[in-house]
Amino acid sequence: MSKVPLPFYANDVSDLARSLRRQFERLDHLPSHVEMLNLLAKSGGCRNFQHFKAQQDDAARAVPRPQPAEVNHKLVKRLVRFFDDRGCLIRWPKKYSQRMLCLWVLWSRLTPKTVWSEREISELLEGLHRFGDHALLRRELADREFVTRTPDGSEYRRIEKQPPAEAMELFRLVRHRPA
Repeated sequence: MSKVPLPFYANDVSDLARSLRRQFERLDHLPSHVEMLNLLAKSGGCRNFQHFKAQQDDAARAVPRPQPAEVNHKLVKRLVRFFDDRGCLIRWPKKYSQRMLCLWVLWSRLTPKTVWSEREISELLEGLHRFGDHALLRRELADREFVTRTPDGSEYRRIEKQPPAEAMELFRLVRHRPA
């Protein structure tokens, strides 16, 4: 049998119990695993377990799959200008949406599963920007949940999450920017 979980729903648990009891009364032996699956499926209104499984497969196919997010290429190209040829952030954007995407680039430069002290992350951020405010970047990364920090600020760790489509495109363009 399949190890894929199949959700089972009964409109009325009392009807389910009555149906199972009637089916058990007709048996002169303890049902096997496959027989038990068939009994449950019949109690739920299907002909047998295969019919139940086919209905689950049909329902899964009917669920629309998420489409890849559309990338705002105009925004991404505008943001590339915030980075120099080495990929360092030149200036801090005024718009929130632009700042968030720039923070994603900084996030991508942080090594996963690494613990930094406040001094270490500050030194790392100093090398990733040119406008001289590593404290702003450190605070924004923590406040916007790109990194976690202990209450006393002694340890910082990157939070693993899926970047948005624009951030992925920005990573690519900043990394492969012609010198």
